[in-house]
Amino acid sequence: MMSVARLPWPLPALLAWAAAWLLFMALQRFTTPVLALLAACALTALASLWGGTWWRRALIAAGFPLALALMGVAAIPAWAWLVPLGMLLCVYPLNAWRDAPLFPTPHQALEALAGQVPLASGARVLDAGCGLGDGLLALRRAYPQARLEGVEWSWPLRLLCALRCPWARVRRGDMWRADWGGYQLVYLFQRPESMARAAAKAQAEMAPGACLVSLEFAVPGVLPQAQLRLPGERVVWIYRMPASAAEQGPG
Repeated sequence: MMSVARLPWPLPALLAWAAAWLLFMALQRFTTPVLALLAACALTALASLWGGTWWRRALIAAGFPLALALMGVAAIPAWAWLVPLGMLLCVYPLNAWRDAPLFPTPHQALEALAGQVPLASGARVLDAGCGLGDGLLALRRAYPQARLEGVEWSWPLRLLCALRCPWARVRRGDMWRADWGGYQLVYLFQRPESMARAAAKAQAEMAPGACLVSLEFAVPGVLPQAQLRLPGERVVWIYRMPASAAEQGPG
């Protein structure tokens, strides 16, 4: 079955808007227009997670309330139009905008990781910026006996991730403030601009021999211990923490 993320644009937006309209019209039979608006906007805010770019996510989230305002379908107080903005800020908090948008990890992307980075049963593994939990699902396929944990700043994403991954410890927090020192492996799927910062944090906090693993984006100027080539030209980059700075590759 084709996932929402792979549907051709603008079909994801059209489906989200149609679902929001149906929900809004149905709820008006049982509740007030403001509560119906709240529920419909929550739906489009969550649906925006599957937009491939920032502008598509904003369009999915904003399309329904804008259309409702232009059409004047319901008598809604002016303050209620802050609801869509509030929903977006819940899903995409301001201090998380500097990090990557929601990039789901393919579930089979890390299957070969255990061959390059074997871990003992009960080893602690962190998905830094776990989003909806796709990275945790992929890590579980690679390390079914590991103690998997995730950290995510957006509380709706954290809640949905915890529901999808009840076997993992998922907490709300800033991945850059969380201590990486107790983990044998930290996984992230960020963006190129974040990788130097992630490497510096890993080297400062993680124990010698622990690994930083990044999907698609490499640490600039640092030689990885290993690479995993995936279909579609994606790469999993593996960096093992050295015992001393002299053991690190050129940086």
